[in-house]
Amino acid sequence: MPFTPFHLGPALAIGFPLRELIHAPTFTVANVILDIEPFLVLLLGLGYPLHGFTHTFFLAFLVGLGLGYMSYLFEGFLSPLYRVILLESSKKLKMRSFLIAGVLGAMLHVLFDSPLYDDIHPFYPLTINPLYDPSLTLYTYLACVWMGIFAIIYYILSVALKTYRRHVSR
Repeated sequence: MPFTPFHLGPALAIGFPLRELIHAPTFTVANVILDIEPFLVLLLGLGYPLHGFTHTFFLAFLVGLGLGYMSYLFEGFLSPLYRVILLESSKKLKMRSFLIAGVLGAMLHVLFDSPLYDDIHPFYPLTINPLYDPSLTLYTYLACVWMGIFAIIYYILSVALKTYRRHVSR
């Protein structure tokens, strides 16, 4: 998607409810980090496909692994922030939860972008995109928007429930 914020809908709609199993912040970042490549192509005017190698399942897998590992390393530093905004699990997650979150988030990004753009080669080194189907563009964007709306409602209800529990326990 040309506008990375659309990826936040699926990232939060899936990651937040599953935060006891996967590291939700890592999953969220993994869903958007691949768009650094198209951003740099546009910003620097590079003679390179807008959706290059990071938009392949192979490299997305590697980027997700790297991100998951880095997130695990920085967990102690960022944990207080995650706790405040309710994006962290109530239990200590193992490294595998971070790695899975990174890989699944990056792969989901490629999966959502593949039907939209003919310059994506998700199964590189194959130079075809069997997932490309421009007729799915509207549905893909609508799915992202509705998932974003779901995520916002779920988040608000989670905050309200946590606030209520704190109030009742006093």
